[in-house]
Amino acid sequence: MTDGEWGGEAGGVVGRSWDEPSAEGRGDPFDDALALANGTAPLRVPPGSGPGITTVTAPYAAGGAVAAASSATGGGDAPYTPDDPFAPDDPAAARSGPSGPVGPTPPTGPGPRPTPAAVPWHTARRLAERAAPGPPAPETSALGETLGRTLAAPLTALTDLPSFDTSAMDGWAVAGPGPWRLDRPADASEAGPPSGILAGHAPTEALLDGHAIPIATGARVPSGATAVLRSEHGEVRELSDGGRRLYAPRPAPPGQDIRPRGQECRRGDQLLPAGALVTPAVLGLAAAAGYDELTAYRRPRAEVFVLGDELLDEGLPRDGRIRDALGPMLAPWLHALGVEAAAPRHLADEADTLYAALAESTADVVITTGGTASGPVDHVHPTLRRLDAEVLVDGVAVRPGHPMLLARLAPRRHLVGLPGNPLAAVSGLLTLAEPLLRTLAARRPAAPYRTPLAAAVTGHPQDTRLVPVAYRDDERHGLTAVPLRFHGPAMLRGIAAADALAVVPPGGAERGTELEILELPWSAGWSAGWTPGWAAPGDPYDPPEATGGRA
Repeated sequence: MTDGEWGGEAGGVVGRSWDEPSAEGRGDPFDDALALANGTAPLRVPPGSGPGITTVTAPYAAGGAVAAASSATGGGDAPYTPDDPFAPDDPAAARSGPSGPVGPTPPTGPGPRPTPAAVPWHTARRLAERAAPGPPAPETSALGETLGRTLAAPLTALTDLPSFDTSAMDGWAVAGPGPWRLDRPADASEAGPPSGILAGHAPTEALLDGHAIPIATGARVPSGATAVLRSEHGEVRELSDGGRRLYAPRPAPPGQDIRPRGQECRRGDQLLPAGALVTPAVLGLAAAAGYDELTAYRRPRAEVFVLGDELLDEGLPRDGRIRDALGPMLAPWLHALGVEAAAPRHLADEADTLYAALAESTADVVITTGGTASGPVDHVHPTLRRLDAEVLVDGVAVRPGHPMLLARLAPRRHLVGLPGNPLAAVSGLLTLAEPLLRTLAARRPAAPYRTPLAAAVTGHPQDTRLVPVAYRDDERHGLTAVPLRFHGPAMLRGIAAADALAVVPPGGAERGTELEILELPWSAGWSAGWTPGWAAPGDPYDPPEATGGRA
């Protein structure tokens, strides 16, 4: 399935692109998917498999319907072995929607509605990107406070850069052809060698033809100077009259080692467009161009609620409890995305506790971990019903992490529900949270690119897979993506060694196939020569002992 296509899910038309109007004239796919998530979408069936379209109108998750059919077996990701033939009894096999056969016509009377179909992965990312109307109003802040934010207005030079002719080297400012009589600055002491013109000091006298004066890097070049002679290229000789003369082995052409005024920009030139990310280099450029303040969009504010009574904050796992791996990971990850996020809060598995936390939160985006399925202590869906939240995405056809969700709590407040398994949560973070936060921060999406695989990857029969990869230089294919082991839903070992995640289409991909790549926010280049955890090219991908036969 290509980016932006609707592959036959309920609420969409087979083969229809994102911007193409529905053949039935039913409007925007965003509205279709929203209706689907909230249980008000028509269920479309393949030609010849039913009498037509039956519409189910019901409130959100009426009667306590669960999030995604593939989560109906007790929460988390349904087990399957990626390198074995797809098991017919896998719960995903019977799922209706984009990645499974369409089920029977849903009932129109009271009672629980069928589980909503999982949204295709590319569609889910587009829905998340469009969930917010845009960033909040921009703010003008001191220069140092805008790091990581997005410019709301073009950065225009307030001065010429450089603002005067500047020496590019330590040496001598010279006028005309040599040799040159070496002058002493007017304010220099008669005793000792002449200090010359230093950075930060403006020369007051013009340099006469045939004369030279010492000058430091960054100093203002005096009027009359035609070039700067580097200190290592000149020789000073004493004269019989007590003066000094400067000689050079070759002529100093006009303009040599002088940075002319306005070489980089002229006052009024646009240096960067609106929408540019304020990096440390941008701060330096803005300061050089004369800015004390910048107008930028504020960083989105996020709050993280870690759900699960089984989680420990310190020490070794004990008494059936495990360490919380998501709390330490999510806040720094959000910071890398340009988001303000306080330390995560660990909430007890109590419905009223979660309700109070969500009702009291003022964050732009609340991120929860765990509780998105239908287990006895999975309170996210019931709490959203209690808050009259509007569900935008309720399950995504992706492995790991399909029981993720996106909901609107208020006009400019959203919730992203991540699965509790660590790598599944990373999948949800990249699928739903990152596009939403990018819109709120007015950040442009990264330019899409594809990289060939260094080893074959077996895919899920119907769903997209996100597989951790590391970059490696290959003599034949150039830069390649090496699939990493330890990529099960509950594992972090693979993603910790990864540079990116590869988007594997249903059915998998062979070695050399170019796949869409999702870069991690801190990835800087590729880790050539670092091989622990890699599957060697040509070796079977993901042997059973690496993941325990799960994905």
